[in-house]
Amino acid sequence: MATLLRYLSYRYQWLYDGISRAAALTVGGEGRFRTLALRNLDITPDMAVLDLCCGSGQTTRVLTRYSQHVTGLDASPLSLQRAQRQVPAATFVEGWAEAMPLGDNSFDLVHSSAAIHEMEPEQRQQIFKDVLRVLKPGGTFTLVDFHPPHNPILWPGLAMFLWLFETHTAWELLQANLTDELSTLGFNNPTRYLHGGGNLQVVQAQKPVDGL
Repeated sequence: MATLLRYLSYRYQWLYDGISRAAALTVGGEGRFRTLALRNLDITPDMAVLDLCCGSGQTTRVLTRYSQHVTGLDASPLSLQRAQRQVPAATFVEGWAEAMPLGDNSFDLVHSSAAIHEMEPEQRQQIFKDVLRVLKPGGTFTLVDFHPPHNPILWPGLAMFLWLFETHTAWELLQANLTDELSTLGFNNPTRYLHGGGNLQVVQAQKPVDGL
């Protein structure tokens, strides 16, 4: 069942959007969810921003309200076609997150919304390394994704969602410590903020000013 529902949610945009809106209710709705990873950040119109694993561009659209230089990257041609129609103000690039066809030191901000849980641990590590590569010195990486809730009342809802729509990699992410992983790879000041009773985490970290 999980595989079928997952397939259908990615095939049909209306179903994916409905699932996203329902899942975002724990943090006050989809509008608030799309900006969670942007909190505490000073984003100016001239900053180069990358929406990593942008999907159909739901968060990319939000990013264009902050910056005039937004790029969305995704490996799915179908998702990118939808994104280009929905967010004409952004530039879109097809490519894998772990081997981005983008230049070194290109972005002031790299953003990822509910995508890291799709990755195997080794793949996640390579993605983080490539994020570090494309960030400008002093640039910021920010992401929002699943986290084990500290409120036990929320565990059944999260577990049901993962069983129906996700794979083993989402469960594995619940055991991972992303701040430790980013620190080990060379990011500065990885910081975690919890939302929605703890079932969502925002992690923010910086590339060292002197680069790598």
